[in-house]
Amino acid sequence: MSDLRIAVLDVDGTLVDTNYQHALAWYRAFRSLDETFPIWRIHRLIGMGGDRLPAALGGDGLEARIGEQARDRWTEEFDRLIDEVAPLPGARDLLTALGDRGHRVVLASSGKVQHVDHFLDLLDARDLAEAWTTNDDVESSKPAPDLLQVALQKLGEPVDAPSVVVGDSVFDVEAAKNAGMPAFVVRSGGFGDDELRGAGAVDVFDTPGDLAAALDRLDLSAARS
Repeated sequence: MSDLRIAVLDVDGTLVDTNYQHALAWYRAFRSLDETFPIWRIHRLIGMGGDRLPAALGGDGLEARIGEQARDRWTEEFDRLIDEVAPLPGARDLLTALGDRGHRVVLASSGKVQHVDHFLDLLDARDLAEAWTTNDDVESSKPAPDLLQVALQKLGEPVDAPSVVVGDSVFDVEAAKNAGMPAFVVRSGGFGDDELRGAGAVDVFDTPGDLAAALDRLDLSAARS
């Protein structure tokens, strides 16, 4: 990764280990509204924006009936689990390594403001990222490219600035593709390598720390210039 690129990093599931807490929170939220779905089906949608998840899980009718209530209940349930969240191995090392190599770092999260603040503190990342986003910044969530484009704009950069995305889900990869950015992925999202590469991931790593250790050898020739 010798060519300087803006590094646009997802937070939930990529830097902090939240995917299973999110799945359980959604499961409990739906159960509280008399809708029960297998957790594995919910897990397969984690990484998609919460504005899209109810419809993706149960159709437009489910969204119309209880979408807003489910999102409110999800927030309540996730708040009960947030103290169980820990950074993923090497997460802060990755942020540090990117900065040490001259890459500008911006965090692209569609999480709620209070959750993003908690994760920034958990990672001690406020001095490592130049900017970050929250769900207040966009109307269309992943796999739409809006969040990634807003992240670049937070740095005062155009949406076609040379950049690379780091995420953990097929939705991150799809959003990156829609934004014209290459994507590198960690496996903490629970998706298979074939799914991630099939969606367009350039490379896949076990942990953020593994990605940090590989920075000097990565080929970003696919990145736009």
